[in-house]
Amino acid sequence: MPQFLPTTGDPDSPPEAQTYEHRLFKRAGAGRGILIVDDEPAITETLSAVFTHSGYTVRTALSAEEAIETVAVWEPDLAILDVMLPRMNGLDLAVVLRDNHPRCRLVLFSGNVNTPALAEEAAKKGNFFEILSKPVHPLFMLDYVASLFSEPTPGIA
Repeated sequence: MPQFLPTTGDPDSPPEAQTYEHRLFKRAGAGRGILIVDDEPAITETLSAVFTHSGYTVRTALSAEEAIETVAVWEPDLAILDVMLPRMNGLDLAVVLRDNHPRCRLVLFSGNVNTPALAEEAAKKGNFFEILSKPVHPLFMLDYVASLFSEPTPGIA
C-alpha cells in the first residue's frame, strides 16, 4: 500500500519548515467521519490512510451492501463512493444514503467507461450527481473534501 506521509519536516515544526504536501495533510478533519466505499482494497486503504492522517474518522466498505450495514450503526459526515461496485452500483447507493442520511455529503468517482450511461439513467430519475474521474490523486481528494466541508451542511434549511 502506498504511504502518503510527509516527505520532510517534523509534524510539530513551524509551517514554514514543512513541505507543501505536509501542510495539506494538516487540514482539520477532527470530528468528521468519512465512509470510503470501493471494491478495490488498495483504493480504500490508501484513501483511509490519507484521511485518517488528516484527522478524519474513517470507515471503509468494499461493497454497497457493506456500506449500508455500516451506516446503520454509524452515520458519516461524508461518503466517498466508487460508481462501479458489484451488485448495487454507487449511484444507487448514493440515492439510498441521500434519502436516509440527508446530512451526509456525497463524493462519487469512477474510472469505468459505462459510468456516463449510469449517470444519465440516474438523472432521468431526478438523481443528479457530480462524478470525479479516476484516477483521483489522494491530495486532490483531500482538498475536494475540505472544500465540501466549507459549504453549508446538506439537509439543513
